[in-house]
Amino acid sequence: MHKQNDKSSQQGDRDHSSSTSPPTLQDLLAAPLSARLLAPSGSDLIMAEWTAEGTPEGNEPMLIAPLHLHAEDDEAWYVIEGTLGFRIGDNSFEAGAGSAVAAPRGTPHTYWNPKPEEARYLIIMTAQIHSLIQAIHASSSRDAETIRALFERHGAVLLETP
Repeated sequence: MHKQNDKSSQQGDRDHSSSTSPPTLQDLLAAPLSARLLAPSGSDLIMAEWTAEGTPEGNEPMLIAPLHLHAEDDEAWYVIEGTLGFRIGDNSFEAGAGSAVAAPRGTPHTYWNPKPEEARYLIIMTAQIHSLIQAIHASSSRDAETIRALFERHGAVLLETP
């Protein structure tokens, strides 16, 4: 699982659709990013710094997100520290610190931390993807039917149940 802080969750509640007023400096700068989201008003782009717990030696890595695709949205990651494993389309690979990875819309993808050490990374997503993540975290039910419905409501398709 990834960790996000309370400020990230609170800031993500606002509407990221078109706005008539120009963005303020507070909307355009998140310093340090680890303490909040960068989610400018009127923008569909959201950036967050998250951490992924390590996988103990000998254990199967836990997926941070189940295999899914976004019909309308692209998603990207930048690994700051550690390693993340990815399956994007038919490709499975590991990306170390300094690596950037993208999942174009319509491409099945998932990711995980394959190493025992914690990983720090940036996730670059749309407001719709962020809304999906918030809905999953807010859901009291984690059964396959509920999660599948949440994905569908947010323009995504769950391909494997958690």
